Amino acid sequence: MSDAFRSHLRALPDFPADLPDFDPAKAPADPVALFQLWLDEALAAGVLQPHACSLATADGNGQPSARMLILKNIDDDGWHFATSRTSRKGRELSVNPGAALNFYWPQQGRQVRVAGPVVELSAEASAADWRARPAADGSHNPDWQLYAVRPTELEFWQARHDRRHIRHRYGPDGIPLS
Repeated sequence: MSDAFRSHLRALPDFPADLPDFDPAKAPADPVALFQLWLDEALAAGVLQPHACSLATADGNGQPSARMLILKNIDDDGWHFATSRTSRKGRELSVNPGAALNFYWPQQGRQVRVAGPVVELSAEASAADWRARPAADGSHNPDWQLYAVRPTELEFWQARHDRRHIRHRYGPDGIPLS
């Protein structure tokens, strides 16, 4: 790239003027509770589709790919998302069942990363998810699959203007790591 383009990129603003405070010592012990709080704060701050996230997967050779999708639910099974088994992400998950979700809320300088093994949820749950889609016509899609990431790591990241960004991590079973 040219020096002019590099200069252009470096001149772009990184974060909004007002960033929310975050004290990991006051974070809930349950990472899902913290996620719900941050999601609600993102919505209140005007973030469109705060439930949209990037899903990162890798094929059998380790070649990564990422794309945006919608978080469907969080429960004891994990963090739910859905796609066709025949899509690239479905094929990648069949040979390499691990993934990461990344939520980014630029208006607040916040990110949440969820990583771990991925499991297929039941055919009944997948069919119900297909039927619940906004454009659902009642048809059946046998390739539609509801998946869940079972987190082995969750990271909550809060930007700071001094570049001493705050990271708060949880490990397996939601145990705080930092």
